[in-house]
Parts: sequence; structure tokens; C-alpha cells
Amino acid sequence: MAAREHTLHPDFQRLDKIDRWARRMDRAYRIPFTPIRFGWDAVFGLVPGIGDTLALAPAVWIVKEAHAMGAPKPLLGQMGANLAVDWLVGLVPLVGDIFDVGYRANTRNAGLLRRWLESRHAPGDLGSAKPIDVAA
Repeated sequence: MAAREHTLHPDFQRLDKIDRWARRMDRAYRIPFTPIRFGWDAVFGLVPGIGDTLALAPAVWIVKEAHAMGAPKPLLGQMGANLAVDWLVGLVPLVGDIFDVGYRANTRNAGLLRRWLESRHAPGDLGSAKPIDVAA
């Protein structure tokens, strides 16, 4: 019997890319000698006014990808609410910068999408090739 190919379902491949972006935006770097991690979202937020708006681009892309994968409207709404909270609080000087480090909207949204995808695809249906029963 030939070895089966094990490849991820295309949605999970997209999710891996989303996870990488979320990590860059929310937790790419660590403050030395502390467990505190931050990403480009917090760095952009240091630029008054425009920084938090610039950080929305990759965050909106994550929601767009979720929509393209067929995520239900309630999930998309929850992801949008995470972005809105992150953006609005991020506009407040200093408080918003500290909030950005802890809230991690991109990571939250990637996690929401992962849980939905895992529930959508049965454990045996993660993209592995299934043998065809030729005896039937």
C-alpha cells in the first residue's frame, strides 16, 4: 500500500500564515528580564493618532481572511469588536500603549478562528488524503 500524503487542509495553511502575522503584531519581542511580550501593534501605537490606525491594516486582513474561509457572521462580529476595542483604547495616550501590550486583539482573533476551524473540520478531516475503497 502506498504511503498516504499528509497535507494540511488549505484553511489551516491560511491559519498558519494568520498566526505568524498575529505573533508579529502582538508578541514578537520580549522586554529583557521580564515575561512581557509586545509586537508591532504596540510599537505603531507609540506614534500618536496614526500609529493605531496603521496597525489596523494587518488586523483587518485577518478578519478578511476569516470571512473568505466562510466564518459565520457572529464570529466575524466578535473579531471586529476585538479590533474596535483595541483601536479605540489604543488612541488614548500611554494607557492605550499599555493596553495594546496586554489585549492582543490579533492573537485573540487568530485563536477564535482556530477554534472555529477545528470545530468545523472533524478530527479525521484535517486535510489528510483518504484512501479510496475500490472493493466497494
